Amino acid sequence: MVPPSAALAESPQPAAKEPARETILTPRFYTTDFEAMAAMDLQPNGAELEAICEEFRKDYNRHHFVRDQSFEGAAEKLDPNTRKVFVEFLEQSCTSEFSGFLLYKELSRRIKNRNPLLAECFAHMARDEARHAGFLNKAMGDFGLQLDLGFLTASKAYTYFQPKFIFYATYLSEKIGYWRYIAIYRHLEQNPDSKIFPIFNFFENWCQDENRHGDFFDALMKAQPATVRGFQAKLWCRFFLLAVFATMYVRDVARKDFYEALGLDAREYDKYVIAKTNETSARVFPVVLNVEHPRFYERLERIVQHNHALDAADQANALLPLKFARKLPHWLGNVWEMGRLFFAAPIPSNRFQPAIR
Repeated sequence: MVPPSAALAESPQPAAKEPARETILTPRFYTTDFEAMAAMDLQPNGAELEAICEEFRKDYNRHHFVRDQSFEGAAEKLDPNTRKVFVEFLEQSCTSEFSGFLLYKELSRRIKNRNPLLAECFAHMARDEARHAGFLNKAMGDFGLQLDLGFLTASKAYTYFQPKFIFYATYLSEKIGYWRYIAIYRHLEQNPDSKIFPIFNFFENWCQDENRHGDFFDALMKAQPATVRGFQAKLWCRFFLLAVFATMYVRDVARKDFYEALGLDAREYDKYVIAKTNETSARVFPVVLNVEHPRFYERLERIVQHNHALDAADQANALLPLKFARKLPHWLGNVWEMGRLFFAAPIPSNRFQPAIR
């Protein structure tokens, strides 16, 4: 496995980019209970997990992430605003992929002696995420910048999640990543004039890595039936669906200039991705969200407005107590809207998509 930083050593070192300011919307680094993962019984769905591991071994994208001449001079063709929003996209995407690499690699290392099949699957996924992160960071190098991935490893705060929360969060991250990448690829295939950088040529095969990773977590949750059965599981599935969808929607609307540069409307793009991810999640989650309800996006839009006001308060030249007083109603407003979204009636998956259950 080639670490992400190896791809950067081939050319003169660009300037190290200072990591983006940490907010609730920025990618997180995760850790978990390695002992519980090592002791996990895969027998309830061992055959499917073995079949998925065999797919990983084939390494379909081994030769996919090879830069070609189309990258030469591509960065210079972007206007300053497009350049800015595209570099932000590269940074967020690279950080997210590198976060997955670190988690999967550490899981593989820590459980390999006690749960070899699970460890091997995580090692293959770490390989894929390393390639993605390295390829994205190499693209940042075209703009004279790069992320110091070693510094990120040491300096980022790590969020602890129980294994089942890792399953929910990473399953959704991988599946939503698939739908995001394939939607952009198909749009640019039909609108080649909107292809602002050659990295998008790689998205069709790239997104299949995300899809296979999501299938792995689907199979892993089925091997741990308590994660997708019962009242508590329904609540957690609703919570993670809502958290992932709301975070993506608020973040993407805030950086709508990037999507406009690709000829996309950020809101319509997100609605498509959310609908497809919600539909896909019905294959494993016992319930999904009613994202077609007219109030669903009304409430997300209120959260967008509250976040805009929070950003404005942050940037204002005011004393901290005054900033807090200005921000408090918007924090409470977000809690209220998220609560209303969470307690909205979900759709049982066996009614939502009975043909694939």
